[in-house]
Amino acid sequence: MRILQIGAGGVGAAAVRIAARRAFFETYYVGDYDLDRAEHAVAAVSGTDGPDPRFAAVRVDASDAAAVAALCREHRITHVFNAVDPRFVMPIFEGALAAGADYLDMAMSLSRPHPDRPYELTGVKLGDEQFAAASRWEAADRLALVGIGVEPGLSDIFARYAADHLFTSIDEVGVRDGANLTVSGYDFAPSFSIWTTIEECLNPPVVWESDRGWFTTEPFSEPEVFDFPEGIGPVECVNVEHEEVLLIPRWVDARRVTFKYGLGNEFIDVLRTLHKLGLDGTSPVSVRGAGGQSVEVSPRDVVAANLPDPAGLGSRMSGKTCAGTLVRGIGAEGTPFAGRPRETYLYHVVDNEWSMREYGSQAVVWQTAINPVVALELLASGAWTGTGVLGPEALDPVPFLDLLTEYGSPWGQRDSVPACG
Repeated sequence: MRILQIGAGGVGAAAVRIAARRAFFETYYVGDYDLDRAEHAVAAVSGTDGPDPRFAAVRVDASDAAAVAALCREHRITHVFNAVDPRFVMPIFEGALAAGADYLDMAMSLSRPHPDRPYELTGVKLGDEQFAAASRWEAADRLALVGIGVEPGLSDIFARYAADHLFTSIDEVGVRDGANLTVSGYDFAPSFSIWTTIEECLNPPVVWESDRGWFTTEPFSEPEVFDFPEGIGPVECVNVEHEEVLLIPRWVDARRVTFKYGLGNEFIDVLRTLHKLGLDGTSPVSVRGAGGQSVEVSPRDVVAANLPDPAGLGSRMSGKTCAGTLVRGIGAEGTPFAGRPRETYLYHVVDNEWSMREYGSQAVVWQTAINPVVALELLASGAWTGTGVLGPEALDPVPFLDLLTEYGSPWGQRDSVPACG
């Protein structure tokens, strides 16, 4: 396996550190528009005997599909791993296909709200552009494994595991994400890309219901308090646009699918203020610069530039982050809940102190990064195979969950009888 990872930011750098401990690949190129950043990510996995010869840094323009394809051909790349933000999904996706490489990402092609009824009807949904190309990937006998981070990714695998092994019928699959992380020295410091956070939190959230299909609601709708495990405790969660709602119903039979994120009132207030002031926009606006000359800048890029890099916050962070999937339905035969209502939360918790000590990466980016590396190893071994455009829930969840545990990061399961049961 010859891998090209595009993106050497927080998640990308963490992925390199995780992959360096494994032996399933021949060569691992780390690409970034900023070559210094790619070189830094590679240098971080040097040992006492010197640099790891499997890794090399390259410069790449993620916005240029032809440049991505050319780089793949030059280095005989078999798998392209997209570790940049979703603005660049389509050129990397198309570049990989043009070069005859398989492809993985952690976020899917961007959505566009319905022009007239954005809080009722979907417009262009997350991933629509990629799924529209599925027949071309199938004809080329190539695989695009989309949404294989933690959320989406591990959360989707949990949904498939529940459907295969724990339930005979499912009323709801609800992804629930929460944390008790704090960052000392900052009044406001998101632990993940603010560009991506703004995109998913201010877009109309999507919900799936079997008798309605996909529909949208107002941002931050349907608040609920969810009790997260391993000492995190109760966190208020709200509806947020996320890929799982667009992926899970394609392969898992459920009456309802939702995604709720534990943002907190302060975070929601900041996001609403950014929206009110137009600072969430991505289209460049003219701003008078030094010397009275005008420059074109994206308001959202200005916001991102004024916040600390999430990758560098690990030493100031404390607490845990939890990603998981809550499933309600009727228990499967052979389980303690056979034929009875059950509620199961499948989850993955990462303690920031542990991830910093073991890998030098803060918990949120590390938790995201481990999943595509596990997926790459399963593809290398042949435990996972496929063609076309597939989500994680299209594949057998057991090899993934077993390998995740082998990597030293086990998952958990919490069972109960629903209150209404």
